[in-house]
Amino acid sequence: MTELKKWNLLQSRLVINNQWCQVRQDEVELPNGTIIDDFFINVRPDIALVFPVTVQQEIVFVRQYRHGVSEVLLELPAGSFNPKAEIGEVAAARELTEETGYVAEKLIKLATLYDNPVKDTNSIHLFIAENVIKSQQQDLDITEEIEVVLIPVSEVIQRVLMGDISVCGTVTAIFLGLEYFHKSKF
Repeated sequence: MTELKKWNLLQSRLVINNQWCQVRQDEVELPNGTIIDDFFINVRPDIALVFPVTVQQEIVFVRQYRHGVSEVLLELPAGSFNPKAEIGEVAAARELTEETGYVAEKLIKLATLYDNPVKDTNSIHLFIAENVIKSQQQDLDITEEIEVVLIPVSEVIQRVLMGDISVCGTVTAIFLGLEYFHKSKF
């Protein structure tokens, strides 16, 4: 088996740097000696994504407009880590409460995954939230208009198969969350 080699970073600079988007242009040397001077990377914060399960065994989803694909989508609560070194559990609990008004009795990390490692710098941290209850009103950002949707655990896979739920991170969290849920029976 051949040992794979990393690319050699020759130089890097931010070509877009604002609150909504950061893009880095890297000049790299490939293992075969080829130099690419315009490899663009999206510099993105890590994401916390939550699979929240109520005592009644319903999953708390959010329905919201996503401008990149110009669609209203059904997905799990999620959001970026705050830039000041917020840890995953804190980001997950905050996003769950802000987007839905629900709080969790317990948060358990399911996995850390890469969404698009070819062009993005971030990871997605998946959590299951046990015994969530509605405790307050939503606290939405200026760009958010979110409808909270409760779906019984028994119907979630069918909603994925029907195409009602089609966001990659959400689908991954559903499968990992349901596996954990069925094994633990919390």
